[in-house]
Amino acid sequence: MNEIIEMPRRETAGIVSSEVHQFSAVEIRQRVNLVQEVMRSIMKSDTHYGVIPGTKKPSLYKPGAEVLCVTFRIADKYEIEDLTVDGMARYRVRCIGVHQVTGVVLGEGLGECSSHEEKYKWRRAICAEEFEVTPENLRRLKFSKWQNKVEKQQQIRTESADQANTILKMACKRAKIAMTLNVTGASDIFTQDIEDVPEELRAHDEPGEPVLSALALKWVTAANAAKTADELAKVWKEGVREINAAKDVSASNSFKAAVEARGPVLKAQTAQTAERQHGSDDAELKADFQRQMAAEQGAQE
Repeated sequence: MNEIIEMPRRETAGIVSSEVHQFSAVEIRQRVNLVQEVMRSIMKSDTHYGVIPGTKKPSLYKPGAEVLCVTFRIADKYEIEDLTVDGMARYRVRCIGVHQVTGVVLGEGLGECSSHEEKYKWRRAICAEEFEVTPENLRRLKFSKWQNKVEKQQQIRTESADQANTILKMACKRAKIAMTLNVTGASDIFTQDIEDVPEELRAHDEPGEPVLSALALKWVTAANAAKTADELAKVWKEGVREINAAKDVSASNSFKAAVEARGPVLKAQTAQTAERQHGSDDAELKADFQRQMAAEQGAQE
C-alpha cells in the first residue's frame, strides 16, 4: 500500500558531489576555497604544516591532515602489510578514506616505512666513550650539511626491534597524509614527505622563491613601490580587502611578508632624511656665523 521508502541521504558538502559521479567547476572551486579558508583560519604554521628549507610549498603534517579530514567528514581505515624480516622492521600501509555520512570510498593513500631508512637506522652516540666501545661495523662518522655548514656527527646503529612501533606509526602517518591530499585535491597547496628527505639532499644554493599568483604579484609589487609609510598603509588596506575577497592564502602570506619587509625600510629612509635636513641647517648656521665673524673683523680693521 502506502509504503514509506527511505531515500539515500544526499550530501552537499564539498567532498561528495550532489550529482552522480561528477563535480561541477563551481564545486571544485568551492572545495579549493574551503581548504584555503581552513588553512587561513584554523591551521597554524609549524603545527599543522610547515615550509621545509629548500622547498616552495608548505608540507602537510599529520595534525593538518586530521583537520582536513574533520572538515570534509572523512573517516580513515587502515590495511597494514607486515614486511618485517630478520634485522629490519618494515611496514606498508594503505589508508582508505570513507565519507562519514554516505559511506562512499573517496580515495586511498599508500605509506611505507623501514628501520633501514637513514633516520631510523642510526642514532647519535650519547658520548665519545659509547662511540669508542661500539664495534667498528656498528658505528660511523656522519657528515651532514645544515645552513651551508658541514657538520660531523658520531653515530651508532640502532636495534630494529626498538624501532618497530615508531616505524608502524610513521607508515600510517605517511599513508594518511597521502590519502588526505588525494581525496581533498590539495596537492597544489601542500607537498608531502619533504620533511623526511635528509637535509643534505635538498637544494642549498638558493632556497628558491615561491611562485606568485597574479594577485600576489600585483600587491607585492605595490608594497615594494610604496614611497612613504602612509602610502604603504593605504596599499595594505586595499590589498587585504582584495586578497581576502579572493581567499588566496598564498597571496596573503606573500603580501604580508612584503609589507613587513618594506615598513622598516621606509622608517629608516625617513630617519636618514630627517638627519640630513638637520645637518644642512647646522651647516648654514655655521656659515652665517663665520660670515658675521669675518664682517666684524673687517669693521675693526
